[in-house]
Amino acid sequence: MLSFLTLTSCSDDEDNMDYDTPISFIGTYVQKDQMGRPAINTVFVDSDKKDMFNVTIPSNQGAAFATMFETNLKALSPAYFNEGDENALGFDAAAFAGVLATDVLTVSLDGKTTFYDGPNVLTGRALADDVITVELILIFGGETGLTMSENPTLSDDNVSANDKEFLTSFPYLASPW
Repeated sequence: MLSFLTLTSCSDDEDNMDYDTPISFIGTYVQKDQMGRPAINTVFVDSDKKDMFNVTIPSNQGAAFATMFETNLKALSPAYFNEGDENALGFDAAAFAGVLATDVLTVSLDGKTTFYDGPNVLTGRALADDVITVELILIFGGETGLTMSENPTLSDDNVSANDKEFLTSFPYLASPW
């Protein structure tokens, strides 16, 4: 019987870092994942299509995946059962599926950067945006977008704050626990 034992260690001792040796970027790199909008890929892309979605250029995603997204959206949410039903953005199932299927973050160059705050929609993503709750509201919240509408138990992740405050200067995120 042949057995191997591998020992590895990690250190936060920066004195052992070799800053003089340049990093090599030689080789072939392959994109494995893309998730500009959290939970969208996870929820709306069928399991057998995830790898294909992850390597599809965003400008081609809408045409390739919107039908699948619409089917899954209608299966998930009663807010889209009837023809003409719209979410809080005024999108019916087909229009919303087209937006969801293109996994990019838009950025407003002249306005507020936020995922959704009512009047500002998908103009970027601010650090404090409750992205998962916004996505749940748009999927399950019905036309009003209120958590107490179509499906209140699925319209909020019930996480109202981070466990640590954001920093006031770069890198803005608090250090891990």
